[in-house]
Amino acid sequence: MSDISLTYRSNDVRLWLVVIAIIFSMAILIFRLWTIQVRDAELYREKAENNRIWPQRLKADRGKILAQDGTILADNRPSTDVVFVPGDCPVNQQKDVAKTLESIINVPASWILEQIDNFKSEPFTQIVIKKDIARSDWIRIEENSFRLPGVYLTLQPQRRYPMGSVAGQIMGYLNEINKDELDILEGEYFPGDVIGRSGLERYYERWLHGKDGYMTVTKYASGRPQLRTDRYGNLVLARKDSRGHLLYEETELRQKSISGKDLVLTLDIELQKFCEQILANQQGSIVVLNADTGAVLAIASSPGYDPNVFVTKGKDAERIELLESKDPNRMTNRAISEQYPPGSVFKVFLAATALEKGVITPTTTFFCPGSFRIGGTGREWKCWNKYGHGSVNVVEALAYSCDVFFYNVGLKLGVDTISEYAHKVGLGVQTGIDLPNEVTGLIPSREWKAKVNAHKPIWEQKWYPGDTVNLSIGQGSCATTPLQNAVLMATIINGGHRVYPHLNKDFQIPDAQEQIFSKKALESVIEGMKLCVEPSGTHRAGTGKSAKVEGITVIGKTGSAQIMSLEHHKKYKSEEEIPWEMRDHAWFIAGVLNKEPKIALCVLIEHGHHGASAAAPVAKQVIEFFYTRDAKKQEPQLIAREETGDQQN
Repeated sequence: MSDISLTYRSNDVRLWLVVIAIIFSMAILIFRLWTIQVRDAELYREKAENNRIWPQRLKADRGKILAQDGTILADNRPSTDVVFVPGDCPVNQQKDVAKTLESIINVPASWILEQIDNFKSEPFTQIVIKKDIARSDWIRIEENSFRLPGVYLTLQPQRRYPMGSVAGQIMGYLNEINKDELDILEGEYFPGDVIGRSGLERYYERWLHGKDGYMTVTKYASGRPQLRTDRYGNLVLARKDSRGHLLYEETELRQKSISGKDLVLTLDIELQKFCEQILANQQGSIVVLNADTGAVLAIASSPGYDPNVFVTKGKDAERIELLESKDPNRMTNRAISEQYPPGSVFKVFLAATALEKGVITPTTTFFCPGSFRIGGTGREWKCWNKYGHGSVNVVEALAYSCDVFFYNVGLKLGVDTISEYAHKVGLGVQTGIDLPNEVTGLIPSREWKAKVNAHKPIWEQKWYPGDTVNLSIGQGSCATTPLQNAVLMATIINGGHRVYPHLNKDFQIPDAQEQIFSKKALESVIEGMKLCVEPSGTHRAGTGKSAKVEGITVIGKTGSAQIMSLEHHKKYKSEEEIPWEMRDHAWFIAGVLNKEPKIALCVLIEHGHHGASAAAPVAKQVIEFFYTRDAKKQEPQLIAREETGDQQN
């Protein structure tokens, strides 16, 4: 009996244990259900919703760039991109997806897997696999969609430049943003986005970029979202997609993209095109400014490039050739990013400064025997005319480019005054143009020489009168840009006011521009520059006579900037035998007095020998085109160098 009693008690204990276990399990289950359905209901509702809907980024159109007449220089077209969202693809299928994409669109599977690994911590990032795919690729991806979980086709705006290489240096180029930049610009840019690298595209990146929007869509049973587009490929915010799936239209689930601002330029695109055609097959630059406002009408640089190369499929070879060219200056805007000895065009600035400071008067003369010595002894400096110019005043010295006259003027002014006024007028400093990579040039000074020679003996740190002599004709360490010399010319033309060159038509011109030179000081300078181009009275025309235009009052100044000592040239019998890279640079700065708008221009032909024969005829063509293009059709001509007695400067 006792054994039976023990058995019953043992069964009761087991039963109670089972009951307790069931009650405990039910309690846990009820608690878990309460947790999911009550306490964390919102969290799981959100997760469920996220599994059903998918946010699609609506990329903003980049702002257009237009010339002053409305000609489109940069705009956008729709293109189809392939993107991959790792979070929408099971990990064990990602390798197969990468291989399938490789076979369809020829993108290496290894690269795709590398990108997936880079965004392991951000699995729902839209990784751009290939941009601007062909329609045939688009169809094949659609046909294989069941094998490509996480792969989507999206429509994106694609940059284009309708004018091709015309103004290409000004437009600049775009390429894909890198990971370091993404870390800095998180939230504003995403993988696969492009960003400005040079030119206006870079300077006005914030202006042009725009603000992306988004659109939330329901998914198919396969998990693939669908966006509707109109006949032109633009995204449509509709209630249903092409298969009848609801597209959310609530305000909180969509946000339209905001296009970047359009940029209207001061650029005269026909003039720009004409200047670039003149420079074809040469290296150099032409800058044309409105002399009163500083508005840039043309800023040509050669060689140039077509920015479409960087945003168009099938241009990889051309793009690589440009970026990895052995010529580091091929993509350089020579108007602002290269600096050259100004040579004799510097004499215009020196004459204006000397007259302004009262160091000389219009009647001051110096005798030129063809050479110059400080104090009559020591080192000899030559004049370009070895026979000399005789006794000349400032008007004659400018017209015939007498070096000896300006050697004397420079010594009277002194390096401190030269440096001060050069910076005032915009030489040796950035002009502030709205383009990146503008160099400063250099107007040497006492402080500069002491600093660069600080590691050398004290006598090499000291500034000597001979340094001033070299500086007086724009040689030695002196260096300026074509744009700076155009700004100088504008100052001469507009009555002595410093202008601020700009491309943005909305640029706010300062109300009160500093007057650097008085009109009285400029009278003799203008007279000398006019005589440089055309004869007056008993005086023959000077070194710039090939810039003369009938019916238009042109003033100008030639310049030849030495890049090598004349000793290197002596072994050659003629100038034609001198290797191209050893030849002097050719300058010509000019302005127009009797037409509106008044323009100031600068022409630089690299290794062109002489401003008189290589640069002045180019200025003539530009001036004729600008003022008479409506009257007759003009074709640019490459200039053959003329043999003249005054071609040296």
